[in-house]
Amino acid sequence: MPASPQPPVQQDFPPLPPPPPRSPALRVVETAFLASTAALIWILSYTPLAPFMRLFFPIPVALAVMRWDPRTGAMALAVSALLLTVLMGPTRSILYVIPYGLLGYWCARLWRRRLSWYVSVASGAALSAFGLVFQLLLSSLLVGENLWTYVTIQLTGLTNWLLDVSLARLGVYWVAEPWMVQVVVAGFIAFNSLVYVFTVHLVAALVMEHFRCPLPPPPKWVQFLLD
Repeated sequence: MPASPQPPVQQDFPPLPPPPPRSPALRVVETAFLASTAALIWILSYTPLAPFMRLFFPIPVALAVMRWDPRTGAMALAVSALLLTVLMGPTRSILYVIPYGLLGYWCARLWRRRLSWYVSVASGAALSAFGLVFQLLLSSLLVGENLWTYVTIQLTGLTNWLLDVSLARLGVYWVAEPWMVQVVVAGFIAFNSLVYVFTVHLVAALVMEHFRCPLPPPPKWVQFLLD
């Protein structure tokens, strides 16, 4: 006898419905969520988690730009600044916006245009260095003293003391000038900014991939680090 046809096997789980189209309400909700996340990360930076949380300062604003558009990123940046102004005061709010909020917005604009990592890292490092100088100037204004000159004098004295201790036995005497110390400090700021922005790119590459808005393809040697 011919075999009777088998009934079709019923699937245990129906397929997922297609995702709903992005609505203006969803844009507002995500903007508020990302802005509050940015404010929370900044507040947590005043805890012992500061070195780790610092890597995520630009991420919420950048994510708003990547998931939606630059206008949404600007809204997230503005709302996070308002939140921090209410919670911590205008000074610390400004210290977040410049450079970290602007850094996230700027880098995300470059990522959306699919520009090279070299362009975004270099320009982001310049923006980060400018932000550090701005923070120093703002702190000098609030304290009422030129902190750049104060730091230069202190570092010059420390450098000359170290030179005297290390070179006196050799009969060599050398005095460091203040401008030399300033050049070294400026170089350190530039190098620190470059390393920081590059590390932020690595963190953003992992985060954005999770939200399906990937960064431009990194250089091959960077891809090796990510893999």
